[in-house]
Amino acid sequence: MNDAIDDRRMRVGTAIGNRAGRRGVTLGERYPAFTTASARPTTPIAGIPQRRLAPGAAVPLLGFAVVLICGIAPTVRGAVAAPHRPADRRAPARITVAAADTRRGLVVAPGTPRQAGPAKAAQAVEKPSSESPSDTLDAAALREAAQRMLADVKYLASDELEGRGLGTRGLDEAAEFIKRRFAEAGLDVTAVDGDAFQRFTVTIGSSLAKPPQMAVYSPAGDRIALKPGKEFNACSFGSSGHVEAELVFCGYGIRAEKPAFDEFAGVDVKGKAVIIMRRTPRQGDPHSPFAGPHGQVSRHAALLTKVSHAYGAGAAAVLFVNDPFTVRKNKEALQNQLKKLAARIADLAEQIAAADADNAAELQQRQKRLQDTVAALIKAKQRQANFDADPLMPFGYGGHEAGGRTMPVVHIKQSVCNRILKAATGRTLDEIAEQIDRTLKPASRKLKGWTVDLDVDLKRERVEARNVIGVLRGTGPHADEVIVVGAHYDHLGRGGVGSLAPRSKDIHNGADDNASGTAALIELARQLGREKHRLPRTIVFIAFTAEERGLLGSSYYVRHPVFPLEKTIAMFNMDMVGRLRDDKLIVMGSGTAKQWEPLLKRLAPRYGLNLKLTPDGFGPSDHASFYARKIPVLHLFTGNHADYHRPSDDWQKINAEGMARIVGLLKDIVLEVAAAPQRPEYVAVARPSRPARTGDRPYFGSIPDFGGDQPGYAISGVAPGSPAEKAGLKGGDVIVKLNDIKIGNLEDFDLALRRFSAGDTVKVEVLRDGKRLTFEVTLGAPR
Repeated sequence: MNDAIDDRRMRVGTAIGNRAGRRGVTLGERYPAFTTASARPTTPIAGIPQRRLAPGAAVPLLGFAVVLICGIAPTVRGAVAAPHRPADRRAPARITVAAADTRRGLVVAPGTPRQAGPAKAAQAVEKPSSESPSDTLDAAALREAAQRMLADVKYLASDELEGRGLGTRGLDEAAEFIKRRFAEAGLDVTAVDGDAFQRFTVTIGSSLAKPPQMAVYSPAGDRIALKPGKEFNACSFGSSGHVEAELVFCGYGIRAEKPAFDEFAGVDVKGKAVIIMRRTPRQGDPHSPFAGPHGQVSRHAALLTKVSHAYGAGAAAVLFVNDPFTVRKNKEALQNQLKKLAARIADLAEQIAAADADNAAELQQRQKRLQDTVAALIKAKQRQANFDADPLMPFGYGGHEAGGRTMPVVHIKQSVCNRILKAATGRTLDEIAEQIDRTLKPASRKLKGWTVDLDVDLKRERVEARNVIGVLRGTGPHADEVIVVGAHYDHLGRGGVGSLAPRSKDIHNGADDNASGTAALIELARQLGREKHRLPRTIVFIAFTAEERGLLGSSYYVRHPVFPLEKTIAMFNMDMVGRLRDDKLIVMGSGTAKQWEPLLKRLAPRYGLNLKLTPDGFGPSDHASFYARKIPVLHLFTGNHADYHRPSDDWQKINAEGMARIVGLLKDIVLEVAAAPQRPEYVAVARPSRPARTGDRPYFGSIPDFGGDQPGYAISGVAPGSPAEKAGLKGGDVIVKLNDIKIGNLEDFDLALRRFSAGDTVKVEVLRDGKRLTFEVTLGAPR
């Protein structure tokens, strides 16, 4: 494992933005507050199956996680990496409807449909109560809805759409497809300046606008110009900038409490350029206090963690250098290979000398092995001639996001570093690293008289992203009030950041995540568009983009709403609704309005759905952006599976009939909310406290705004009753300093927060409407 991969697994927020990691461990961990809200109806309803046929057993296990809500709790979900068996994309989906067989109902599977169980007499459709907005639950209607949605999922999750990754032609085609479907459903697709598309830009990469320049100056004023690509490289995870600064050596750039080891303590790095070694002390010792768990790379080794510490201390630039242990290991690995090949050649030569001269076949076979081994040795010696045990990180290694930090980052050769260190300290990098290993004490110091002149010019690659908006206009006195129904339509393209198959370049089709939610959104638009009478309130359908990069589409919408947020009375979200198993539907946000829980409990049995409710309105999908603005939300989700964020999330595994039932439930909810005399009553849901875990940071209570595009940690809101709310922070604030620690992004904030304890009062400096304000926040116990 290299430290770039380790960075991506440990980054908080987006790494990109990326929901890379926002679904992590187990379903119970992702939704710790599940409660059963309704049981299976005792009287079966025709067309509503009483038993689900899961397309495959999914075993949730440890994936990777990121903190979504700072100072509140990790929100995660993931799955076991199952062996990937490429789906036969030629196999047609077969749908069987057994309206009279309430045990099996509608089954979606590739190939020949499963046989229904013993037929039973068809039961009459249960007549809904007078409170229900629906007139019937028709098995044929469910079948037709399932067929339509499956067709839409098959298209959205086809290879032709390239995994709907940002910057791909396939994502653009998906947006056009959704717009057409909205228009066919009778929606107004001209609400955004005469169009359906709400456009914004997203950074997906970076390049060098021009070659970087770097020179170091000795105390005597001697200028040592460095050659880019030979003696230094610019890093893509830094920023553009011109820096003229004094040089400071900061060891491995570690700040740790256990053991107490702070390489920034006692040395002034404000406005300075800091030289930092990669990785950690005592790497060869598995019992080192900085060793990673289970033999993995330590979190202290992550490049971005080191950059965050330097930025927080006020550094102007970071100069990375390879640590001596790794360089020695690289040299030893090649030498060991040469020794093994030479020993093998000697052994084969002895075997040939001892071979039976009369056995020509055996002799020929041994001679062939000797020739092959000699050829391998020649190649290894050729590599040795050009071998660089101290390689520079290529541009692009470690990601392309500076994360709001305005600080150039470069990587220098050990030869450059040793020239400076030997002159300034009398010791080499190897000698200093050996001292740190032996004493476990920092060796940081100012390199008196040495300065650097550094110029880096990066060009960020930005692409257009589009939310797709369709509107069903209401009529009457409440027509100006809005209900938003949403689902994201983007996915991971060919993998990369966020994929749980990190080395795969296969198309990640994202059938469940979230072609299923998008197809359900379109189907709901169809059904509501066919209502005989216009609804009393306006329904706004939004297919969000860039959700996988950190809720960027929904975050952009709430910051630039097409319809006023104060008139938006509710938001309903569908993300991964295509794998209904055992009739279990997970509903988040059930406590965000007083009306939600009784409404859900009353309507769900009509669709044979067993609800698992969690009251919290925050979570790893687009509804969180709306709840942060104090809008009641519901989020529908059918659970985790082993194909999550992998190429195997294909349409053949979709339970389209289950989707039809979920759409039916949401349709009834929308109709009731639209017709209600009063708007839903917002409830601020306090998250339950949990026993503190070792190493947890104190409770702050901020809600990240992943769509922020300025330096600092932008928040979309604060948790009810949290320390942040009590101190006066609010959505839209950008945190730029915690005490004297500079904050460039969410990761900086998370690391800074860990340096304090519950009960500490910290000064929080924020930008609000162009003004700098300072608040005092008393931190709570970890949650």
